[in-house]
Amino acid sequence: MVSSSHEAMHGIFTHDAAAVGHAFRVLDLPFPEPIAVEQISVDLTATAPVERRADTILRVTTADDEFLLIVEAQSNRDSTRIAAWSYYVTFLHNKYELPVVLVVVCHDKETATWASSPLTLTYRGWTSFTLQPLVLGPHNVPAITDPAEVLADLPLAALSAITHAREPEISEILDSIIVAFRRRGCDDETEFYAELIEQGISHTDAAQLWRDKMDTDLSFFRSESAQRLRAQGLEQGLEQGLEQGVAQGVARSVLTVLTGRGIELSAAQRELLAETVDLDQLNAWLMQAVTATRAGELFD
Repeated sequence: MVSSSHEAMHGIFTHDAAAVGHAFRVLDLPFPEPIAVEQISVDLTATAPVERRADTILRVTTADDEFLLIVEAQSNRDSTRIAAWSYYVTFLHNKYELPVVLVVVCHDKETATWASSPLTLTYRGWTSFTLQPLVLGPHNVPAITDPAEVLADLPLAALSAITHAREPEISEILDSIIVAFRRRGCDDETEFYAELIEQGISHTDAAQLWRDKMDTDLSFFRSESAQRLRAQGLEQGLEQGLEQGVAQGVARSVLTVLTGRGIELSAAQRELLAETVDLDQLNAWLMQAVTATRAGELFD
């Protein structure tokens, strides 16, 4: 089953063409700057009954040319990916007759090191196919720890958090993102990247760290943490509203009993009765109202 963390690791590239350009610069590639990015179907199933789906496939247009970008999320070493990725590259090249580039996004250095090595399909020393992915991980994506840098580049900041999720600097990265989000305020971008980051690091220890750090101000997030805290706030609000409603009902009962017995209240006494929320005090006044001969017996 594909996890939300897996989805976020490659999904960042579908939201903003800038993320694609960042990947090129991080990898120090001489690729032209993308001017348009179009997501295409990830279904690579041919007539054979074997279903094959890539994570994200983008058709990238630059000022000079076009090419296809496959973005795969990888959280650990997996030798079966070599055959799958090789199939993706050759299938897309044959179908679209465009150059194909494979980018692999990793959470940790060990997986990134494995993915960075030439991946080969061999038999008894004979190599039939060699695949060289471009790898994004904590070894080459910068750790963004300055809120100003986060504000200037939200896609890169999110990519920094996701790829450094298991690194010691993750706490400082998350701190800078939260500060930047508070400065920017609520908009579609902060909501998107807050959700993306939480999903992207959800299977690491950093996930709880992210939730704990955001507990102080989550008013503009729609992430799991925000929903959890909003639910708590709603529950507390309902409890407070119920108590207030009961208090108002008892106060009206006090006023009704006194009025029915011909006892008038002054403006000050009416105001005191209306503003009192202490149920013990209100219930005591209600009991006294049954036998009182004047308002002063209750309020003096």
